[in-house]
Amino acid sequence: MFKNIVLIFCIILTGCNGNSQEKKQATNTTTAKYTIEKSKEEWKKELTDMQYYVLREAGTERAFTSDLLKEKRKGTYVCAACGTALFKSEHKFDSGTGWPSFDRAIEGNVAYDVDYKIGYKRTEEHCAVCGGHLGHVFEDGPRETTGERHCINGAAMKFVPAK
Repeated sequence: MFKNIVLIFCIILTGCNGNSQEKKQATNTTTAKYTIEKSKEEWKKELTDMQYYVLREAGTERAFTSDLLKEKRKGTYVCAACGTALFKSEHKFDSGTGWPSFDRAIEGNVAYDVDYKIGYKRTEEHCAVCGGHLGHVFEDGPRETTGERHCINGAAMKFVPAK
């Protein structure tokens, strides 16, 4: 009787598949067509090597290397590939992470997707017009505003000062 209980228990235990055992692969669930679509060669002609790496290959620049990290002037941060307005300077804050951070995006200009590239679920951000990879949004931003931290690669943006 005891052997049967142990056997049943072992079968149940080995049959369980917990979340930590799941092997999730990074997938691009975005099937949207973007207003601006160009070939790899066209993008390479228009963007710097770093911009291409970040925007078109979903790369990440090294922390604390972006000139935009310390930008304090009033203005708008636009997509480096297509010029779409993405973030306003009044929503920027110093997160201490080494990347420009904002507590919100300009509504409708940023698209979201999910990726598992580093082993866990993250919300990835793209330019809603050209599909360029911007960075990720996390829920550890300023509590007094949105609670969001849009962690954005500086290479993905250009700054346009207010007039």
